[in-house]
Formats: sequence, C-alpha cells, structure tokens
Amino acid sequence: MTDELTTDRVEAVRARVHEFMPQVRADLEALTRIPSVSLDAFDQAHVEASAEATAALLRAEGLDVEIVREGGRPAVIGHRAAPAGAPTVMLYAHHDVQPPGDDALWDSPPFEPTERDGRLYGRGAADDKAGVMAHVAALRAHGDDLPVGVTVFVEGEEEIGSDSLPTILERHGERLRADAIVLADSMNWDLGVPALTTTLRGMIRVVVTVTTLDHGVHSGMFGGAVPDAVMALVRLLATMHDDAGDVAVAGLSAGEAADLDYPEERLRAESGLLDGVEVIGSGSLLSRLWTRPAVTTIGIDAPSIERSSNTLVPSVRAKISMRLAPDQDDLAAYELLREHLLAHAPWGARVDVELDEKGLGFAADADGPVYDQARTAFTDAWGTEPVDIGVGGSIPFVAAFAERFPEAAILVTGVEDPDTRAHGANESLHLEEFEKVCVAEAVLLARLGAMRH
Repeated sequence: MTDELTTDRVEAVRARVHEFMPQVRADLEALTRIPSVSLDAFDQAHVEASAEATAALLRAEGLDVEIVREGGRPAVIGHRAAPAGAPTVMLYAHHDVQPPGDDALWDSPPFEPTERDGRLYGRGAADDKAGVMAHVAALRAHGDDLPVGVTVFVEGEEEIGSDSLPTILERHGERLRADAIVLADSMNWDLGVPALTTTLRGMIRVVVTVTTLDHGVHSGMFGGAVPDAVMALVRLLATMHDDAGDVAVAGLSAGEAADLDYPEERLRAESGLLDGVEVIGSGSLLSRLWTRPAVTTIGIDAPSIERSSNTLVPSVRAKISMRLAPDQDDLAAYELLREHLLAHAPWGARVDVELDEKGLGFAADADGPVYDQARTAFTDAWGTEPVDIGVGGSIPFVAAFAERFPEAAILVTGVEDPDTRAHGANESLHLEEFEKVCVAEAVLLARLGAMRH
C-alpha cells in the first residue's frame, strides 16, 4: 500500500531543511578543510581524519557507525533500522578528494572554503563532501522520525578507483543491502533544472610503449633513415581517430543519447573550447559526450624540452584513456583497442599495451515506483520536473552496486552543476542549488517511507 505525501508534509520537510542549512554548511566547510586526497603521494592521515569526521556526523544523527578498512582507505558505514513495513535506503557518497593541483590556479586556497557570488569554493566542496552532507541534511530533517531504514556508506577511495570496494561488498554486503540506493556523485542538468543520471560511460586506461631502438643515437648521424620512438608514437596515436574526429577503433559499441537541447554554444562555454577550434566527431553532441566511445591521450613519458638532446629517442610511453558506451564490456573493449594499436604499429615499431584501469558503464532501467517517487521529490524541491541525463565520465562503482544488488532501484543523483569544475581549480558548489538537493533527498525519504510492503 502506498500513501500519498501531503503538501503540508512536503512543506514541513522543506522548512526543516532550511532551518538546518546554516549548520549543514558549517559542517561541510569543516569537512572541506580536511585535505583528504587519497592518492599515495599525499598524507593519508588526512583521509583517516576525514573518515573520523564523517563517522562523527553520522553518529550524531543516531546511526550505528563503523569505520571499515579492507586493504584500502577507510570507508564509513552507518545504519538505522527501518520502521515496521518501511523500505531501507542506502545513501552513498565518498569523502576522499582529488589533489588540488597548482595552488596558483585557485582564486582562494583550495582547502579553505570561501564563498563568492553564491558559490562555495574549495576542493571537495562539491565532489563529494557535499554528497556526504546532503545525506546528513536529509537525516537531520527527519530527526527521530526517520520514515525509512537508512544505511549510509561513505567510501574513502573513489578518486583512486575504489579498489577495495569489491571486498567491502563481499564482506559487508548484507549490511548494505537495500530496496533503493541513492548515489550522490553526479550532477544536475543546469541551475534550476534537476536531473537523474540514467547512463554512465565505462572506461579503460592503457599504457602504450613504443620502441624503435635499443639505445639513443645521434639525430644528425641517423635521422632520415632511422625512425625515432616519438615519431612512431605520434603516428600510432593519430590512427585512433578518423579525419572527422570519430574514434576509429573497430568493433566498439555506440548508442544514442536522450534528445535534450544542447547547442554547440553551450558546449563551447562549458568546456572552454577556444574560438576557431572545431568540435570533433559526428552525430548529436550529447551522443558524442554520453553514449559513444572517446579516446584521449592523457600523458606521455618522453624527454622534456628542458632535458632534450639531439638524439633519436629509443622508447616512449603514453597513457590512453578510452570512454565506452554504457553497455560496452570493458575487457572486450580493451582487446579491441590493443588489437588496433598492435595492427597499426608504424614502420614495424615494437608496441606493448598494458591494461592500467578498467570499469563498466551503467544504464538504468529508470522506471518503477522508486523512480516515480524520486522524480516527484525533485519536482517538489525545484518546482521543475527533472530530466534524465547521461554522463560521459565513468563511475565504475555504480556497476558494482548494480551487480551486487540487482533488485535495488539505483538512483544516481548529484550536487554538481555545469560550472562546478570538479577535479579542476576553483571547484565550487552553488549554495542555493545545494539546499534544493538536500530538500529533494529529505522529501524522497519521506515519499519512500510512505510506501509500505
């Protein structure tokens, strides 16, 4: 049986969230000040401190909380049992963050949250400590009258690939089992327009080594007859796209994205594409961004300009990131890319391809009562119906949750907007939108609580 949530109840939840927002913001700022970068090169004591702070926030809301370590960074699991007949909802976020990068590119210190023009700037202020605090805000809005069972799972290594997540799901899966899963690590379509993310691209990352010589030799003595490895690598990389910029690796899956209005002018503005630089590829822009493969060279190990000499470089390495259609098998895509690179080795150069990272995409069956309640909750919060979007980036843990809990409705939500700049300098959170995110999640819990088994 499902009871309709009254307008008065929705407004009461909204008022409660608004009442608590100053403290929610203060707690978010405190979390953001902890430089919890999970990469090995950074002090992991900060990641431990971030886990402890997250655990304390959840304990304060009456959850039974444990910090778990399964060979990786600390994750936080908190739980409150469901009222009789009510569903249980898992709320996911992550407390680790990306490195800040060059401090000179930030307009304010990356780990000192600073408000400018209605946005809160700081590394992790959006991705994903705002996700953590959206969950806390939803819990605070209901206080002792939580209408559903809740399990909060806050991971500590999402930014480095979630390597220990399979072990956590294996060892703690029954504690995490839920009727619905809310993964707060995505974005909304625009300011004032909420979204549910229903597709995510998968990914593989490879390291390619190209070798033409067993040692470096004088470029004047041998150049013109002997190919150097950098020249061979450049030609090899160029074979992965056709003249239009479409990926030329044969056999990869491709799909069509939702028919939303996304003009080229918006793409240029959001990406920072320079005047005169052409957009690449064919088909709709959103299909190119969300449901078709993309190949990017993200790093090259070669002599730097400062350290270069007049030498034919004998060996060079490149790291290639390939985004995959949501339904593409990641290992199958790796084999297709590997075969392409080996087959296109120029001038007989030796090519070695090593798999560095992989991850499956995600395509939700975004129908059913939980999705209906989520869309209604978004409309309650924004006064605007949400849209279904795809995201071109990859969040492999979503596929891991879908595999582990096939009966659960998975809702990929988010706190970001097109100007958030997650992972970049001047990452920020739009504070007015963030309150709507918190209202939507609190109302969603109320609406799911009105559903009885």
